[in-house]
Amino acid sequence: MKTPALWQALFPVAALVLFLVVQISIFHGPVHIPLILASIVAALVGLRLGHPWHEIENGVVDGIAVALKAILILMVVGILIGTWIAGGIVPALIDYGLRLLSPSYFLLAACLVCSVVSIATGSSWTTAGTVGVALIGIGEGLGVSLPMTAGAIISGAYFGDKMSPLSDSTNLSPAVAGAELFDHVQYMVYTAAPAYVLALVLYGILGFSAHTGSIEGSQVEVIRSALGEHFNLSPILLLPPLLIILAVAFRIPALPALVGGALLGGLMALWVQGSSLQLVMEAAHSGYQSNTGNLRVDKLLTRGGLVSMMETVALVLCALTFGGIMERTGLLRRLAGAILSKAHSTGSLVLATLGSCIGTNIIAPDQYMSIVVPGRMYRETFEERGLAPVNLSRALESGGTLSSPLVPWNTCGAFMSTTLMVSAADYFPYAFVNLITPVVVVIVSYAGFRIARLPDPSPEA
Repeated sequence: MKTPALWQALFPVAALVLFLVVQISIFHGPVHIPLILASIVAALVGLRLGHPWHEIENGVVDGIAVALKAILILMVVGILIGTWIAGGIVPALIDYGLRLLSPSYFLLAACLVCSVVSIATGSSWTTAGTVGVALIGIGEGLGVSLPMTAGAIISGAYFGDKMSPLSDSTNLSPAVAGAELFDHVQYMVYTAAPAYVLALVLYGILGFSAHTGSIEGSQVEVIRSALGEHFNLSPILLLPPLLIILAVAFRIPALPALVGGALLGGLMALWVQGSSLQLVMEAAHSGYQSNTGNLRVDKLLTRGGLVSMMETVALVLCALTFGGIMERTGLLRRLAGAILSKAHSTGSLVLATLGSCIGTNIIAPDQYMSIVVPGRMYRETFEERGLAPVNLSRALESGGTLSSPLVPWNTCGAFMSTTLMVSAADYFPYAFVNLITPVVVVIVSYAGFRIARLPDPSPEA
């Protein structure tokens, strides 16, 4: 097998960009087929380099296997949303939120709430799929821009995820880099905290200045009235969200916790709402169909179900196919190597790592791959330059995890856009924590601030 030249590694990426531009800009269609076409190009390059087909095929299978857990969670969240609406859980959360929150500080509150829940659960996905869904409804009811709301939810969810020792990616980054977990969290604070504070300031400014999208109090009462007429908004409906948060906080894996939450939603529909079993099954499979007569409420609550996630699952599979081929044929490694060759200072090395993580999220679209692949490649270089592993783990987390929900075909981007009903392109400008944190990491690295060094080797006696 031949070592790929740089142009060969770039060729499938250029093809992907071309296919995406044509499909999105000219045909205004989904990105599934461009990803499949780019996968074909990558496979042909791999065959040209001497990789046998069975090896390329195994790369596809392995690439998909990395995200199977994420795909299962995606499907379960679709079921959970359907049963939680049928059970009145989401309507109850929306009703309470409309009572307590105001458009002027809603974005700030949404970010703070999601931060707390995500720190407690260690899961940005669980936060978005439960509290985030309710906050989208509250934002819609208050007339707040949905892209802004989604950006605030994602910012809070991912900040909390990165600060939580319970998070899988927060554990993975130091493990790959060779750092200690709590040292990693400490060094993340130096860069994530300033970004978070700046994000809160920006959400506060947006909230107080963007009153043009808010609706009058009378309209809020109309929405609350429609919810109250069609759902029994009992306080007991707050129990399932609380149990989900506690379950994940006490280290019950996310998948069984979410399955339990979906079952609780179904029970609430049967017990509290008096729904039929058939309606619950239909909500779990095809989503809840709202018929309150209020167009705003019906648009908000007609959603969820297993079927609603299938297009997203297909998108993830297509994207991971391309990433798996790029990884197995060595094309991804060749691209990252070219970037590394230009990194001579500490700042440029960190910048190269961040760029590689973001690029991996685009090419091999899964946040775990964006941590593992650059982490394996750059770990030795960081050691050779006397840099402690926490510098690498911080760069992996900031570039890999935080950029993942901003890529529409990434597993995280697909999940967030489907769950929150806002496209990644729309919420991208408002995901302030995700956008600002990598910039802070670069500034800190070039300034030499909080750069941990390896201890000098002890001289031999």
